[in-house]
Amino acid sequence: MKVLITGALGQLGYYLGISAPKDVVMTAVDIDDLDLTDSSGVSAFVKKLDPDIIINAAAYTAVDKAEDEKEAAFAVNSDGAYNLAVAAKDVSARMIHVSTDYVFDGTNCSPYRCDAPTKPLGVYGCSKLEGEKRIQSVLADSSLILRTAWLYSDRGNNFLKTMFRLMASGDSISVVADQVGTPTSAITLADAVWRFVRKPELSGVYHFTDNGIASWYDFAVAIMEESLSLGLLSTEIEIKPIAAVDYPTPAKRPFYSVLDKSKTFADIEIQGVHWRTALREVLADIEMET
Repeated sequence: MKVLITGALGQLGYYLGISAPKDVVMTAVDIDDLDLTDSSGVSAFVKKLDPDIIINAAAYTAVDKAEDEKEAAFAVNSDGAYNLAVAAKDVSARMIHVSTDYVFDGTNCSPYRCDAPTKPLGVYGCSKLEGEKRIQSVLADSSLILRTAWLYSDRGNNFLKTMFRLMASGDSISVVADQVGTPTSAITLADAVWRFVRKPELSGVYHFTDNGIASWYDFAVAIMEESLSLGLLSTEIEIKPIAAVDYPTPAKRPFYSVLDKSKTFADIEIQGVHWRTALREVLADIEMET
């Protein structure tokens, strides 16, 4: 099975690469190898490679910057996704596309089902939603949209890395406590993607995160507690809960980002792990590397 992975240098792309099944012939590319906004370049590259599956883990993810860089966000998240879909159709390849909880407005009080109405609050969410729609318009049953949320790992720029750096400085920090969702490890997400690869009969929209619910404040407290227990931090610091209105950002974020994974867990036959268990495993890996 030949698989093309885009966004190879990102959090998910990296873990997809190191966890690929042995029978997969993998080609992993990033922007320096393949510019997704170049439709002719994408078409030629995919035609030459002739993959069975394309996993699109590439995205413009700078949520706040996107408010000022709308064209750049849509170029990657919508146009780039569309270019890949067209190229996939030309070689009869299946496409698995990673999307986001930001396609929702966060006004729910129960987990968002895969078929829940979408209503993004900002440019980033709008660009990702348009990418979803354009992929499905081209590939229909040959595409699978996998939405996730609050992705983190020991690589790149993410909430875990930011909190760890701030906590190591020894200063107190303030963290938003009235936005809730589910922290999701890039490791567990990569495993879910490969399980979808093994299920060619599946298509449409799916949701995947780790289990449980947390606020950003809860996540920060857990990072400190687990890091202290592993010896990655030596000193406990004060973490102050604040309201989102006290930490204004250019982009509005959903107050409730919990995704319903029941369809996913049933179809790929997993139970999932609690987000805190996954966090402990990521931090344990960091401990082994230090």
